[in-house]
Amino acid sequence: MRRAAAVALAAVLLVPLSACANDAAGGAHTGAAPAGRSVDGPKVKIMVGGLDKVIYLPAMLTQRLGYFADAGVNVELMSEPAGVNATTALLAGDVQGAVGFYDHTIDLQAKGKIVESVVQFSQAPGEVEVVSTEKADAIRSGADFKGRKLGVTSLGSSTDFLTKYLAVKNGVAVSDFSPVAVGAGQTFIAGLQQGSIDAGMTTDPTVANILDKGLGKVLYDMRTPEGSKAALGGLYPSSSLYMNTDWVEKNKDTTQKLADAFVRTLKWMSSHSPEEIAARMPADYGQGGAAQYAAAIKATLPMFTTDGVMPADGPRTVLAVLAAFHPDVQGKAASIDLARTYTTEFVSRAATG
Repeated sequence: MRRAAAVALAAVLLVPLSACANDAAGGAHTGAAPAGRSVDGPKVKIMVGGLDKVIYLPAMLTQRLGYFADAGVNVELMSEPAGVNATTALLAGDVQGAVGFYDHTIDLQAKGKIVESVVQFSQAPGEVEVVSTEKADAIRSGADFKGRKLGVTSLGSSTDFLTKYLAVKNGVAVSDFSPVAVGAGQTFIAGLQQGSIDAGMTTDPTVANILDKGLGKVLYDMRTPEGSKAALGGLYPSSSLYMNTDWVEKNKDTTQKLADAFVRTLKWMSSHSPEEIAARMPADYGQGGAAQYAAAIKATLPMFTTDGVMPADGPRTVLAVLAAFHPDVQGKAASIDLARTYTTEFVSRAATG
C-alpha cells in the first residue's frame, strides 16, 4: 500500500509536466551489459524518455560502446512512451535515474521535490517546429499560431511547453490555439498527412523523415545553440541524466561511475562522424534507412555538450521560459533555487579523471 501511495503521489505531482514523448515503444529495455560481458558492480536502472530519439542518443550509445561496463556499473536501460512515466518511476523508487528534459528539476522543486541533473547531455532542446507544406505560406512565425492546430507529443510535455512559450513570446495567448497530442514518429507524420495538425514540434529522426518526404518545412530549428538562442533567448539545456538528490548523496561512488561513462561517451561523440555514431546504434533506430539516420544525427549533434557540464546561463533561460506560462512555476519563480537543480561535482571529476 505504501508503494501504491508513492506511485499515486508521483503521478499527481507530475500531471502538468512530462518530458518530451518519444518514438520508442513503451516498456522496452536492454540488458545491463553488452553481449558477452559481465560486470561486477552496482546495479542501476535508468528510465529513458525514448531510447530511439536522437536527443537521448547518449544513453543507448554508452551501453553499445561498453562504457558502463568499463566504469564498473551494471546499467539497465528502460524506455517509456511518455517521459512523465520516467519521472514517476524515479520518484517512486522504481529506477535510480531518468534520462529526460532538465526542466523537470525546476518543475519538481516548485512542488517540493529535489531532483538534480547529474550529467547534462545537451545545451539546446533538439526540437523543431515543423509546418505542414500546405500551411507553410500562412504560418511564418509564432505570431501565426492563433486559431491553429499545433502538434505536441503529449499535453503537458516539453514540446507543449515550448510551443506555448513560442506563442506567448509572439503575442498569441495559449488559449488562442489548439495543442493536439500526436506523439512522435509515424503518428506525428500521420497528423501532418491527414491535416489533423497544421504544424507541430518534434525531434529527429522524425524531422528527417518529414523533410525527406516533403511533408513539412522547418519553422523553428532548436537543434543548435544558435537556434536555441534565436527562439528562446538563450541556451536551453534539455536532455540529461537526472536523479533524486538524496539518492545521489547516499551513492556517490555509483553516481561517479555513471558520470564517468556518460562523459566518456559525449567526448567520443565529439570526435566521431555522424556515420560512425549511427553505425554503433541499433539498426532499427533509423526510420528512413542508415543514410537518413546519419543525417538526422548530424543535424542534432550540435545540441550536445562535450563534457556533461551545465551551460552557465542555461538554467536561467529554462526558468524564464517556464515562468512565462507554467502555472506551478509562475508564482514561485523568485524562490526557485537553481543551484539545487543540477550538480557539476561528478562531471568535473570525470573530465579530469
